[in-house]
Amino acid sequence: MAKRTLQDKLAILSDAAKYDASCASSGTSKRNSLKGGLGSTEGSGICHAYAPDGRCISLLKILLTNFCIYDCAYCINRVSSNVERARFTPDEVVHLTTEFYRRNYIEGLFLSSGIIRSPDYTMEQMVRIAKSLRQEHLFRGYIHLKTIPDASPELIEEAGLFADRLSINVELPTDQGVRAYAPEKDPDQIRRAMGDLRLKKAEYSEKTHTGRRKAKFAPAGQSTQLIVGADGASDATILQNSTRLYGAYKLKRVYYSAFSPIPDASTALPLIKPPLMREHRLYQADWLMRFYGFEADEITEKQGDMLDLAVDPKLSWALQNRHLFPVDPNRASRDMLLRVPGFGTKTVSRILNARRTKSLRYDDLTRIGANMKNARSFITVSDWTPGQSLDAESLRARFAPPPEQLQLI
Repeated sequence: MAKRTLQDKLAILSDAAKYDASCASSGTSKRNSLKGGLGSTEGSGICHAYAPDGRCISLLKILLTNFCIYDCAYCINRVSSNVERARFTPDEVVHLTTEFYRRNYIEGLFLSSGIIRSPDYTMEQMVRIAKSLRQEHLFRGYIHLKTIPDASPELIEEAGLFADRLSINVELPTDQGVRAYAPEKDPDQIRRAMGDLRLKKAEYSEKTHTGRRKAKFAPAGQSTQLIVGADGASDATILQNSTRLYGAYKLKRVYYSAFSPIPDASTALPLIKPPLMREHRLYQADWLMRFYGFEADEITEKQGDMLDLAVDPKLSWALQNRHLFPVDPNRASRDMLLRVPGFGTKTVSRILNARRTKSLRYDDLTRIGANMKNARSFITVSDWTPGQSLDAESLRARFAPPPEQLQLI
């Protein structure tokens, strides 16, 4: 077999990484290379590149290798999968990262990997890459490492000294799902590793006896990823699990990755389109829980534990709770304003500030930045009221997309 070029490896391993959910570099400490070094981070996040499926990314997003000794049923890179394989050397990843940065293609690195030889060997290779970038090339850009929970705590600790963010995947929403579809992985060990990361970050944030802080450890925190749709878990179960993860491990983010069944390469079956809309709705629901005061149960309680795919979760909740509307933006509490469709957190803050000096009218809300197309059916002001339209059976149809004709050929 002909030796693969670096370009060949990049094509294979960047495509293989598309199922790993990543993030922009928001949340880490600000660094720049004005006084020497290479790269920078910005606290506001960087979104300069887009993946083929439309996701905004800022990183060189690759796998160290898509070889893997595990046989997780939901993973395209499992050992039994008939996919084209490749493997970078650590030096090749360092070279790609620095050269891509110099060409202004990227602002950082997102690195994951299949498991080769052993978890410790694989983790050691990933740490070597991050260490080389930081110490030899003085790279000050963003680094996100997907951490291997079975690796030694010493290696994971070292990774946190060079990476901005570490993530350990809990894989599936339930322990039963992990045991059924990834029997070589231990849910308890995954949680122990996540707990150790939380404790290690807290340890490094404490001051020493001299009053100085220790070295920075994963300043952008830790995150995790859930595979959606592989084990039959409901949206309610997924969101409840996410709530527990946020609380238990102080996560910065839970990422949701839509599962797409991968047929054997020997068959002629086409790929099944992944449930990207379900993934999108889960992200929206997650956002409501983190910033709008919603509980996981109330988002899905009247929908059979599944999110409505036709309309966003906030609008769906409002339609299910019409008895709470319309609300008057001039009098409603902040918590209730956050539940009005079309009102974001910035809009609500502007409403609260503006109503101190005047009574808001419909045009005022428009100028403030409210999405009145969504909000108008759920609010009342001196020059506007939704009247009977709030109770109309056709109200949901105004927001839901029109049905599409299925294509048979």
